[in-house]
Amino acid sequence: MTGTTATARARAPRAGRRGDQRREGTWGWLFVSPMVLVLGLFLVLPILMALWVSLLHWDGQSNPFSGDADFVGLDNYRTLFTQDGLDRTLFATALRNNAYYVLLTVPLQTGLALGLALIVNQKLLRARGALRTTFFFPSVTSSIAVSTVFLFLFQGSGAVNSLLSWIGVKGPNWFADPRGVLSLILGGLGIVDPERPSGMLADHSFMGLSWFEWLSGPSIAMCTIILLAVWTTSGTFMLIFLAALQDIPRELEESAALEGVNRRQLLRYVTLPALRPVLFLVLTLGLISTWQVFDQVYVMGQGAPGNTTLTPAFLSYSAGFDNADFGQGAAIAFVLLALILCLTAFQRWALRERGARKGRKR
Repeated sequence: MTGTTATARARAPRAGRRGDQRREGTWGWLFVSPMVLVLGLFLVLPILMALWVSLLHWDGQSNPFSGDADFVGLDNYRTLFTQDGLDRTLFATALRNNAYYVLLTVPLQTGLALGLALIVNQKLLRARGALRTTFFFPSVTSSIAVSTVFLFLFQGSGAVNSLLSWIGVKGPNWFADPRGVLSLILGGLGIVDPERPSGMLADHSFMGLSWFEWLSGPSIAMCTIILLAVWTTSGTFMLIFLAALQDIPRELEESAALEGVNRRQLLRYVTLPALRPVLFLVLTLGLISTWQVFDQVYVMGQGAPGNTTLTPAFLSYSAGFDNADFGQGAAIAFVLLALILCLTAFQRWALRERGARKGRKR
């Protein structure tokens, strides 16, 4: 009897705790239900509708959920990946352009933002507040306005080429030259002929583009857009890094100073490991925003010259609103979504804390 009574007493608090947890869970769902409904209505439901549209050949003039829409299944996706034609070539060109945009913009804006944060975090630096405001100011300026200003600056007779002429450099025609920067460099070194490539680079192709076209690099116009993106986004990421730097315990830096660690070692072994979660956040935000670039492309090039500023986001918009093929546009958007999710997952795996996992396995 004594053992039975003790067991019953032990079970009673557990049952009470489970009941409290159920009530807390019920109240929690009750409080978050308005936001869940809003997200479901304005986020999840439109995504599902767009997924359905990607399976249709729809011109936007009828109800996509009626019998008037032509259901084509995965044909829109096959057109992008397996069927030879203009659609696949344009999609491959957009992926190539955006890949170079991401590969250059994300490291440059992250490195510049971290460097600026380290500078304005110095306690002995004068006018730190003014410098922070100056570095952050381009981030709060309208991207459309900044893109328009860059168009005037980088014209053939614009201010940039005028400044270059003062030092004896003839500036390029920034928004009219479709040649890739890497192909121009290799051509200048005499390795390849950019006008008439030959050999393996010209004989092999992938998704309708030759290997030479894949490896020719970003055009001069795309480099201008990259410069614009780095200048306008590094200020925001600077503030994120600055907040993380100010949250690092002073004891770590003081202990490192007592050990005789120099500034470079302090940055490598103390500061950067402490910034790992914030670095992942900045890289993820940069990766997502660069793969979704649209407004600068729309204002500064719309694909010109020679489709070298074409991006998947602008191609999706153009397929729907210019060519009245909303199914194709939705398919491009979902391919872009899948690409972003895969790259984000890979980035999370690459930046994981390997030492902590090894410790848990032991």
